[in-house]
Amino acid sequence: MVITSESKQPKFRPYGSRQLYYAMTYVVITFFVLLFLNVYTSENSQQQFRESKQTLMLEKAQLTANEIESQEILNTSTVLEAIRQIGSMNYTHLLVIDSQSNVIYDSQPALTRDMDVMPSHITRALEGFDRFTWHYENGTMTSQVATPIVSYGTVSGCVYMMEFDPEQGKLIQQLQRNIFTITLTLEIGLLIFAIVYAASFSRRLREILHSMRIIQEGDYSHKVSIRGRDELSFLGKEFNLLTERLQTSETKRAQFVSDASHELKTPLASIKLLSDSILQNDMDMQTVREFVCDIGDEAERLNRMTLKLLELTRGEGSTTGSMSEIIYMAPTIRRVVNMLSSLADKNQITIETDLKNDAPILIQEDELYQIIFNLVENGIKYNTPGGSLFISLHQHADNTVLWVRDTGVGIPPEAIGHVFERFYRVDKARSRQSGGSGLGLAIVRNMVERNNGQISLTSTLGKGTTFTVEFPTFDTEVDAQ
Repeated sequence: MVITSESKQPKFRPYGSRQLYYAMTYVVITFFVLLFLNVYTSENSQQQFRESKQTLMLEKAQLTANEIESQEILNTSTVLEAIRQIGSMNYTHLLVIDSQSNVIYDSQPALTRDMDVMPSHITRALEGFDRFTWHYENGTMTSQVATPIVSYGTVSGCVYMMEFDPEQGKLIQQLQRNIFTITLTLEIGLLIFAIVYAASFSRRLREILHSMRIIQEGDYSHKVSIRGRDELSFLGKEFNLLTERLQTSETKRAQFVSDASHELKTPLASIKLLSDSILQNDMDMQTVREFVCDIGDEAERLNRMTLKLLELTRGEGSTTGSMSEIIYMAPTIRRVVNMLSSLADKNQITIETDLKNDAPILIQEDELYQIIFNLVENGIKYNTPGGSLFISLHQHADNTVLWVRDTGVGIPPEAIGHVFERFYRVDKARSRQSGGSGLGLAIVRNMVERNNGQISLTSTLGKGTTFTVEFPTFDTEVDAQ
């Protein structure tokens, strides 16, 4: 029995997502805000009704008390006369009480027996103070007021008035119901909006996460389609740009592996063939030495190719650092020319130099040496017998310019744009014969650009090729200031 384990991708759970959390938080906060507004509006409306009713009830009670005071004598007949003088007045219950708390007039005796008249109202009124209370419950508004009757500066009684007002109570109830309905509708709308928004956000985010998993599995051609102009659509566009770069890098990596494998296979196959020939055939010592010498040449070729691959890989992962130094190019050029003079003599190539216009640049000396070495070596190897190689330095604007011009066969126009690519060779047969691997110019370009320089070439078939390398001139006087 074989048990296999697979790594599980974490599932996207909308109920645990951050956007749903924020949406629900917004809904809860809004709910409490609307609840506060609901309660505040309800209480404020009741307060306004109370103040309005208090003013009206006090005016009625004080008008009645003033009319009774004008009668000079407080008894049932004078109270009735005062009420008749006042005329019709809206109230539910009216009591007139003398200073001994005796009821002189009662508009609703039956109601007095059935209701609990507030004794505190009577007491406070007989003490000379106005007293008002207001109560709202179940759509009914009840107001009670008591005011003193003053004759010649002495409290001789009081007027107690009570009013049931179901109409205004229904107005309050309807207002509260409307406010509650509006609040509930808004909250339900916000809740629906939050759920729809969270679902939409989660769906779009799931698309991006799904695309990321596809890319993780190696399908760099996959694109994510996110509509809109918000952050997620911007993220989707950036994601697509990233996948394009990943696809380009993967294509280059695959091409690099393929080319490297192909290039390394040739010298290995030659070494295998030569060694098998020695083992399987009877050869004299001279022939064996020749075969061994050929094996050594192929091994050296394989070693050079490996070193160039390592240099190219190491160069792509590094940047110009503290090892850079201020140096002049002319001494390095002379050292390279001296090193390759024997190769030039072997190929019957004349090297001419013009190094008068030298200037300091900021670069690692080893890298400058390798740049010049590769360019000069190519100018010798791919030149014609009896040809020439010209090396010169010039100043252009704020740059120091190196020219390496040969009188070789030149490069076809369709190949000029590819000569700096890895393993690209214009003439494969001649490159193999001269030991070229198609990596030298790729290394040169990488080093030049890593040191803030630029490299370009011009070439004419049958006349030769000119490489131009530009580095920023390091102004020692300005930097010293």
